[in-house]
Amino acid sequence: MNENSAVITANTLYKVFKLGEERVRALDGVSLTVREGEFVAIVGTSGSGKSTLLNLLAGLDKPTKGEIIIYDRHIERMNESQLVDFRRDNVGFIFQAYDLLPQFNAIENVSLPLSFWGIDRPTREKMAKKALKQVGLEGYMKHRPTEMSGGQQQRVGIARAIVTGPRLIFADEPTGNLDSKTTEDILHLLQKMVHDGMQTLIMVTHDNNLASYADRRIHIKDGKIVKED
Repeated sequence: MNENSAVITANTLYKVFKLGEERVRALDGVSLTVREGEFVAIVGTSGSGKSTLLNLLAGLDKPTKGEIIIYDRHIERMNESQLVDFRRDNVGFIFQAYDLLPQFNAIENVSLPLSFWGIDRPTREKMAKKALKQVGLEGYMKHRPTEMSGGQQQRVGIARAIVTGPRLIFADEPTGNLDSKTTEDILHLLQKMVHDGMQTLIMVTHDNNLASYADRRIHIKDGKIVKED
């Protein structure tokens, strides 16, 4: 793939939820393309449809109508077992909640996804240490979550997301619990990670300032893309 080739192509996505007798259209004909090595922010207020869009693109939910093509594969046609394999082989997730296991240290938390790959413990530890170094946590590898700040915990979460070498990373409000200085550090880290590693990152945020760190911003309102910049 060259730098400008499409990694994700979404065509006329609709997502309708039923709330009792009411039908809520969370996405209303969304189409977009994401290129390889691009950092894209999906920006919108609460209820705009941005998280719904992220969940569809990440294969965590299926559209009511429309198609999603990632690495030339129609993920909307996959069954749950195929989606699990697809996410394991291609996708990393960074969430607002760090979701670290409190009884595990940083190395153990980061190496956890590798255990699903059947990788032996020494190799898992080696890969986890490399990922932790990438996010600047050389001195905290044996620390448990309670011994780290929120920013350090989120760095562990990022290391866990990248340890398998995913080509595609999804981040849902990744700095929502952090102060402004730590938020800036994390976003610089995400920028560097994408541009150095040619990974593709899609971040959902309600904050235009955070979105300014992305290469491109897709603004969504009432389930529709209203502008890109």
